[in-house]
Amino acid sequence: MTSGSLQSAVPIDIGAETMRRVSMRLVPFLMICYIIAYIDRVNAGFAALQMNQHLGLTAAMFGFGATLFYIAYTVFEVPSNVLMAKVGPRLWIARIMLTWGLCGIAAAFATGPYSFYATRFLLGAAEAGFFPGAVFYLTLWFPIAYRSRVMAAFGVAVPLSVFVGAPISGALLHLDGMLGFRGWQWLFIMESIPAILLGLGALFMLPDRPAEAKWLTPEQRDWLTRQLEAEQHVKKPVGHMSLWQVLTNKYVLLLGVVYAGASATSNSLSLWMPQILKSFQLSNLETSLLGAIPYGLACVAMIIWSRRADRSGERVWNTALPLALTAASLAAMTLSGSVWIMLALLSLALMANYSIKGPFWALVTSWLSTGSAAAGIAAINTLAHIGTSITTTLIGVIRDKTDSFPVALLPLAFLTAIGAVTVVLLAQSQSRSEAALAPSPAE
Repeated sequence: MTSGSLQSAVPIDIGAETMRRVSMRLVPFLMICYIIAYIDRVNAGFAALQMNQHLGLTAAMFGFGATLFYIAYTVFEVPSNVLMAKVGPRLWIARIMLTWGLCGIAAAFATGPYSFYATRFLLGAAEAGFFPGAVFYLTLWFPIAYRSRVMAAFGVAVPLSVFVGAPISGALLHLDGMLGFRGWQWLFIMESIPAILLGLGALFMLPDRPAEAKWLTPEQRDWLTRQLEAEQHVKKPVGHMSLWQVLTNKYVLLLGVVYAGASATSNSLSLWMPQILKSFQLSNLETSLLGAIPYGLACVAMIIWSRRADRSGERVWNTALPLALTAASLAAMTLSGSVWIMLALLSLALMANYSIKGPFWALVTSWLSTGSAAAGIAAINTLAHIGTSITTTLIGVIRDKTDSFPVALLPLAFLTAIGAVTVVLLAQSQSRSEAALAPSPAE
C-alpha cells in the first residue's frame, strides 16, 4: 500500500466521524474529572486565607504542607501508572478519584500543622497517577495527528478549574460558622464530593480500548484500531524498554526537566496566587474574582496555541517559545508594585505556561512507543513534580525571609528558562541521531 492508503481505503469521512464521537464521549468527561482533581489539589490556597490563622500555619509551614502533596505524588506516580497498564484505565482511574475525594474531605478535619501535613500527603498519594494515566489513556484512543489539540482540550481543565473554582472557593469561605464548621472546612468538603461521584461514573464512561466501545460502529472501531496499530510500527526515540530502561532514558529524563518549569509554575501559582493578590490589601471576594482572570485568559490561549501547533505539525518551538515567555513574565514581576501590573504579568505568565501543555505532550507521545508510554509519561510527570516540590517550598521560605512574593517567584523563572533551552537542545540531538542513522545516498 502506498503512503496514506490506510486512510483512503475507507470513506474519507469515517475518520472524522469516528474521532468526533470519541472526542465527544471521552474528552468532556476526563476534563470534568481533571477540573475537580485540580480544584481539590489547589483549593488549599484559598482555604489558607482562613485556615492558616486557625491552624497556626506560617507561610513556610503552608509551603511545606503543599510540598508533601508533591512528594507523595512523586513517590506513587510511576507505580500507579504501571498498575493502571495492568489493571486497566477504567478501574484504576475510578479508584484514584474515589480515594482522592475521601482524602479531600479528611482535610476539613485538620486541627494543626501536623494533621494538615498528613492530609496533604495522603491527597498526593491518592491522586498520584491521574494526570499521566489520563494522558496515557488518550494515546490509546487518538492518533498522533489529533493529540496536540486533544491534550490541550484535556489540559484546559487546569486553568478552567481555577477560573471556575476561584469564585466558588471564595463563596464557600463565606459559609464560615454554618453548622459549626469553618468556611475553609466547607470548602474542602463541598469540593471533594464531586470526585467521589465522578469516580463511580468512570466505571461506566471509560472503556479501556476502542475495541470495547459499543458507541462506535464496527467499521469505526476497525478504522481507529488500524490507525493506532499502524503508528506503533513507526520507529521512535524511546522504543519498547524495561521499566528501568525507561526511567533512565535520556529523553525521558530531559523531557522531565523541560516540563518541570511548566508544572512548577502552574501548580505554585495556583497555590500562592490568592496570597499574592491578597498582599495588595484586597478582600477575599476581590482576591477570588481577580484571581480567576488569568486562568480565563489562559484557557483561550491554550486552545488557540494547540490548534496552531497541530496545523503546523511543529512541536519543539511551540513548546520552547511559551516557556521562554513564561520565564520573562515571572522575572518581570520583581519590577511591579501595582496590583494591576502584577495581574497583567500573572495573566501573561499563565497564558504562556498553559499554552505549552498541548504541543509538549503531543511531542512526548510522538517520541514514546506504546510499550513505554505508561511508564515514560508517569516518569516525566514525576520528575516535573520533584521540581514543583522544591520550588513550592522555596517560595514559602523566600517569602518569609524577604517579605516579597515577586522575589520568591524567581526560582520558577529560572527553572522555566532552563526548560526552554533544554527542549531545543534535545530536539537538535534527536535530529542529529536521525541523520546519523539515515542510509547514505547511492553514489
